[in-house]
Amino acid sequence: MKIWEKDIPLNKQVEQFTIGRDPEFDMDLAPFDALGSMAHATMLGEVGILTESEVKDLLTELKKILQDIEDQSFAIDPGMEDVHSQIEWQLTQKIGDAGKRLHTGRSRNDQVLVDLRMYFRASIKELMEDTSALFETLLQQSERFQDILIPGYTHLQAAMPSSFGLWFGAYAENLIDDIRQWNAVLEIINQNPLGSGAGYGSSVPLNRKRTTELLGFADLDYNVVHAQMGRGRSEMFMSFAIASTANTLSKLAMDVCLFNSQNFGFLKLPDAFTTGSSIMPHKKNPDVFELIRAKSNLMSQLPGSILGMIGHLPSGYHRDFQLLKELIFPAIESLKDCIELTRLAITEVEVHEDIMKDPRYKLTFSVEVVNDMVSKGIPFRDAYQEIAKQIEAGTFEAPQELAHTHEGSIGNLCNDAIREKFQKVWRQIDFSFEEKLAKLQQ
Repeated sequence: MKIWEKDIPLNKQVEQFTIGRDPEFDMDLAPFDALGSMAHATMLGEVGILTESEVKDLLTELKKILQDIEDQSFAIDPGMEDVHSQIEWQLTQKIGDAGKRLHTGRSRNDQVLVDLRMYFRASIKELMEDTSALFETLLQQSERFQDILIPGYTHLQAAMPSSFGLWFGAYAENLIDDIRQWNAVLEIINQNPLGSGAGYGSSVPLNRKRTTELLGFADLDYNVVHAQMGRGRSEMFMSFAIASTANTLSKLAMDVCLFNSQNFGFLKLPDAFTTGSSIMPHKKNPDVFELIRAKSNLMSQLPGSILGMIGHLPSGYHRDFQLLKELIFPAIESLKDCIELTRLAITEVEVHEDIMKDPRYKLTFSVEVVNDMVSKGIPFRDAYQEIAKQIEAGTFEAPQELAHTHEGSIGNLCNDAIREKFQKVWRQIDFSFEEKLAKLQQ
């Protein structure tokens, strides 16, 4: 069934082509379509479009549909175009004309928009909570291994002493910036488009602020054309945040693959996170992190793919937007998986001590000696030249101790300050929409 269908024969090949994978991805939207319909029905009753009895019947049946969705007994029947058609059909079958009257004052366009906004909003919350858990794991590992030195690299050349404390802590603090970006996207997403119709409003006397309140949106997309233009832009903003977090995971995964290799030998992955070779008995391959790296790199390309699809469209709805689900929905699930697998593996990773005693890393201490000479009054350039001569002559001796005291250095990780920075950002996030949705379902 198509809610737009008329008494005109449809070409089945065209029909299948235009429906595409919508029924598959619309299952993720199902609970939000029911919730959006509950808010819309409530509002239509308050403005006198629906009777009190019709609203009661609609809410009762929509709550049953929500329960079916939660129990995984809800399905989009063969021949149904999408979740919106399925729910409207079920309501009509159960309560008659009230099911048909529910669509008054809205288009499938704003129905999809509100479903997507609510789905994205819930996904952002889950992704931010997963990222928070990874942040805490990284910071704990930073504190646990803070005194174990490793080489720091520039140009993939051993450059200066670093530490596992710095390495783990760097990625933890990186995630704070990712959380900031997610929060910015949440603020954009958390605006109500319902009531914008096909993008040009309605002559029905809707109360759009009421549905905003019922659905827990922080604000209203006032201009109806602007609201409709949220289709595509919402996915675009989501893609930037996905790409940002994916970039953090990709770089971390690449480091792990390097550090786990025999040539580096800085850390060892738990056996459960490695795979073997079909012919080499000694091999333990970091396949989990290689896949995290590959999946993350694919997600990093998402903004370009989405902008390539929508970048040259004029205002108004276009069927092109339908294909955005095929890009953004799998990316959201992939990112969740990558964050969780990274957290699990990092929790169990083993680090090797005494790495810096290897003669290969002796020269990474050269800057320490230069700085020590400078602290005794020798000009930096003179000290630099002196140590360079010692290195060339093979007489350079590395110091036994380091004296890094400034904020964020090996000897002063500032992890407490990093944790406070995270908490400050976290306190700015508004997840109150969950309480509003719970109230709507009572």
